[in-house]
Amino acid sequence: MRRAATVAIGAVVLFAAAVAPTALSAQTVAPVRAAGTIARPPIVWKPIPFGAKRKDEMAAYSKRHYGTRSYVLRNPNVIVEHYTDGTSFSSAWNTFAANSKHLGEYPGTCAQFIIDTDGTIYQLVHLDIRCRHAIGMNYTAIGIEHVGTSDNMVLHNAAQMRSSLRLTLWLMSRYGINVGNVIGHAETLQSPYHHELYPSWQCMTHADFPHWAMHEYRRRIRRLATKRGIGVGAPPVWVDNGC
Repeated sequence: MRRAATVAIGAVVLFAAAVAPTALSAQTVAPVRAAGTIARPPIVWKPIPFGAKRKDEMAAYSKRHYGTRSYVLRNPNVIVEHYTDGTSFSSAWNTFAANSKHLGEYPGTCAQFIIDTDGTIYQLVHLDIRCRHAIGMNYTAIGIEHVGTSDNMVLHNAAQMRSSLRLTLWLMSRYGINVGNVIGHAETLQSPYHHELYPSWQCMTHADFPHWAMHEYRRRIRRLATKRGIGVGAPPVWVDNGC
């Protein structure tokens, strides 16, 4: 999450120019939704401070960047995968709990989940709370952080990946999110849900979980879903936002 870069990720399918989320049709974004159920994986509740002040900061951030004042995450449409660029859960948790300014603005960064290297899944905030984890996506996306310093480190950690895939598939099932909207942080600019009002931020993203890594991740999601008899819906449909 913390390795910043301003990049445009090569798209597999170019569909249309990026537009505001209110203009997106369900047919454009998710012609087929995920279907089926999977048991909730073991999750440890480890909340960060997220009281009235931080909620107000999140609502104000949403007004500035998305046009609507709210800290509530209703019916998320996207799951964004990240890695922490660190080697300990405590370091990532402390960073998110600190609520320090990021890019000159409050609230501080956070994600709904962190998965430790031993596979333990920690939940930091309630699922109806927005976290600031990916520019242009926080109004509609759940963030999953993985403790690690590279895509390969996470992808080759069997315990961590087992937990990650189970958590992601459970969230897909719970919210009807198709596999095409399970994306890496580095893929956010090509998501049809990407929406950012600040011109200077509209091409900003991070380098974690680029397309090649998420191609493998989504392949593993499909394999697990097949074993569990769960439909994963449509593959990615990317947009060209001009970055």
